[in-house]
Amino acid sequence: MKARMNYFQTSPELAQKYTDFNMAMSKHPVTEELKHLVTLRASQLNGCAFCVDMHVKEAKIAGERELRLHHVAVWHESTLFSPRERAALAWTEALTRLPAHGVGDDVYDEARSHFSESELADLSFLIVAINGWNRLSVAFQAVPGSADKAFGLDKAGL
Repeated sequence: MKARMNYFQTSPELAQKYTDFNMAMSKHPVTEELKHLVTLRASQLNGCAFCVDMHVKEAKIAGERELRLHHVAVWHESTLFSPRERAALAWTEALTRLPAHGVGDDVYDEARSHFSESELADLSFLIVAINGWNRLSVAFQAVPGSADKAFGLDKAGL
């Protein structure tokens, strides 16, 4: 695959603002706690090879167990995730897929049983952010692994 364009170079001001928005989330505990699972799952759903590659490497560097990374795709059937993580994954799927009639009360109520309003808002911004990155990377055919050195992902040893 060959990238169609480098949208960071083509639109540097907007790319920097979006990066700043993404970086601001690291100040929020819930997004730091769940970012690897959430970003990986949204990227899988969106078919973003660049982001799946990146988030697996980030998670491995952060110490996430490989088996859990493999199980993100089948989290509904897996016993490797806590109830809080499962609620976050369900919320991720609902916001990524956006059902025709909106996010159901059952998914919202389950998420609220595990997250405060503030945490759920922060988690939702994380999901919004990764969905945007996925769309940019898919549209412009970002090549998996092409930014490893720049992002320090070569340390993952994958």
